[in-house]
Amino acid sequence: MNDKTAIGIHWSFWVIGTVFLIWNVMGVVNFLVQMNPEMLSTYRESERMIIEGRPLWATAAFAVGVFAGAIGCLLLLFRKVAAYPVFMVSLAGVIVTMIHTLGIGIDFSIGEILGFIVMPVAVAIFLIWYAKLSMRRGWIQESGRMNR
Repeated sequence: MNDKTAIGIHWSFWVIGTVFLIWNVMGVVNFLVQMNPEMLSTYRESERMIIEGRPLWATAAFAVGVFAGAIGCLLLLFRKVAAYPVFMVSLAGVIVTMIHTLGIGIDFSIGEILGFIVMPVAVAIFLIWYAKLSMRRGWIQESGRMNR
């Protein structure tokens, strides 16, 4: 990246990339905490039951969603078009995780629905859209190719 190319990128690109990198890293940390039995013991019983009863496929989808989201944000900040397909993979992981979460038969409060179900899906969709927008504007590029 040269100075001329970096100047053409709107400041919001860096803010959005950083904020959503933090969001996804928090998801990675949440995943790692849930995989630690000692840390899991600090959760409320209802939360532990959901996590401990989660099948392997839903746990794997959770991992894919959060790790791909974090990697996608890093790729976005490094201005690589690979961010777009990685965000697509992240959305797939989030959707599969949400299918399990909604299928466990627990009555969630509106806050839980918004925070644990709607928000992750909305963020994943936003990041796909934003990566596509960044590609159209030339803010992210293929390796070895400088776009303006």
